[in-house]
Amino acid sequence: MVRMINKVKKKKAKKKIFLETLLVFFIAISPFLYKVYDYLPYDQNGDALVLGFTLGNNGFPDTLTYLWYLTSKIVPLYLMIFWFLTSRDWWYHIIIIPIAMYAFQMFEVFYDSDNMIDTDNIWWLIPICMITIPSVYFIRITLYDKHVNGIDLEAMEAELEELKAKGIHNTNDTSNDFTNDQTVEIPSISEDINEKLSTGNLESIFKNVQNRIQDWLQLKS
Repeated sequence: MVRMINKVKKKKAKKKIFLETLLVFFIAISPFLYKVYDYLPYDQNGDALVLGFTLGNNGFPDTLTYLWYLTSKIVPLYLMIFWFLTSRDWWYHIIIIPIAMYAFQMFEVFYDSDNMIDTDNIWWLIPICMITIPSVYFIRITLYDKHVNGIDLEAMEAELEELKAKGIHNTNDTSNDFTNDQTVEIPSISEDINEKLSTGNLESIFKNVQNRIQDWLQLKS
């Protein structure tokens, strides 16, 4: 059993190291990929030969300009994707916005019918921004309240639930007491006034005042 667990751990470790090595490799060669269009073979028509495929200008003035535009979008795009997949910061969701920007710019080049680029794709980002920005801001507020102001919303909710449970329990206990004919009579306002202003209470109050006055006169004499 222990050997099986160690074998699975080693397999996961190898897979993780392999993936991280690929990430490091592509990050390291990103400057060279950005300039790869300068070193591609071109035919007499100016088309580039890439892995057996022929790439034309696709509406650009020439193929060299077209490949420069693609590399200027592809390299930052995959670097942003790597950053998003490996980031452990609370705000990493905001990286989705530049990722979407580069992706929409490439989509516009491949599928847009006109000859204009980097124009209307900014409007495609608005729905993504409307979802991502409030989400990240809410996370920021939650973390600020918890670690700076000391307000833990989860703990407060747990405490409220506990108080609610205790309140329900106490209500059940009091209802059981009433069912056992142990009723408590609550005096009305008129009864309370009559009790406080009764003859016996008024008489005792006057006697206390009289005794205090007599003591005060004796001290003065």
